[in-house]
Amino acid sequence: MIIVMKPGATKEQVQHVIDLVHDFGLKDHPIYGTDRTVIACIGDKRTVDKGAIENAPMVDRIVPILAPYKMASTEVKRTRTQIEIGPERFPIGGKRIGVIAGPCAVESRDQILRIAEAVRAAGCVGLRGGAYKPRTSPYSFQGMREEGLEILAEAREASGLAIVTEVISVQTVDVVAQFADVLQVGARNMQHYPLLEAVGKTNKPVLLKRGISSRIEEWLLAAEYIINAGNPHVILCERGIRTFEDYVRNTLPLSSVPELNDKTHLPVLVDPSHGTGHAFMVPAMSRAAVAAGADGLLVECHNDPEHATSDGAQSITPKTLAELLPVLRRIAQAIGRDL
Repeated sequence: MIIVMKPGATKEQVQHVIDLVHDFGLKDHPIYGTDRTVIACIGDKRTVDKGAIENAPMVDRIVPILAPYKMASTEVKRTRTQIEIGPERFPIGGKRIGVIAGPCAVESRDQILRIAEAVRAAGCVGLRGGAYKPRTSPYSFQGMREEGLEILAEAREASGLAIVTEVISVQTVDVVAQFADVLQVGARNMQHYPLLEAVGKTNKPVLLKRGISSRIEEWLLAAEYIINAGNPHVILCERGIRTFEDYVRNTLPLSSVPELNDKTHLPVLVDPSHGTGHAFMVPAMSRAAVAAGADGLLVECHNDPEHATSDGAQSITPKTLAELLPVLRRIAQAIGRDL
């Protein structure tokens, strides 16, 4: 349920209601707006005396939360959430659209520094790159691990870009959080609940990719795990789902973007690289994603895709990236946004 405070409620009056919520065994999630404060209450409400809470000073009303994903729902928070990332604190979810680009995997120091320079020059706000790589085959390249994280941190110092990299296990959360600006939870781990709770206990933004066969409700409930653990800074990323089609690696359902914008206040990115599996499709789907209302893109970019250790077929070149962003900017401006 949501407890809506009257405009002008003091901090002491809000705290009094929070104390009442605790008395009934519920967990509170206060949301402070410009006009009023609302308190989302999570837990078993069967023993709650709603009358006692409604009679508390400056309580306006109590509203039930119908969505199964409580804190991620627009029922709790109607204003869009903005999440600042990187040294320059770029706001993902605001009027400006942010593009994050880089290789699937960190392969060498020279590679990352060169790509970081090109990504920054193109106008991107973040650098993606996997130091830990969850691969389908145990014989595939598994990443440079902590050495890769150190290289990414060096690239951030040189470029000012936010670092987005994947965390693949509970055991690696702390070390990745030391180096990364955004912790990525990949599609394979979307329902790895101990991992979701672990990243939820950090203070780093979390980029949560959609599972390859997951419904939107399951995806938002996965986000709920992170928020419920204490971390409200969740960015959703649509990366395509597995269907019967085989002309693409995954089917990229861009209709999920307006649906998510209606159902949740969380920012939404689109990954057109994993969503198609083909580099030639990435520019077109990037344009479509911006037009559909995405808050940003997560794009794979490699300076030598033919020799990439992973996902070379879906990686665009720095030249293509530089040509793409001015087009995306014009689309963004056409719908009242910027890039």
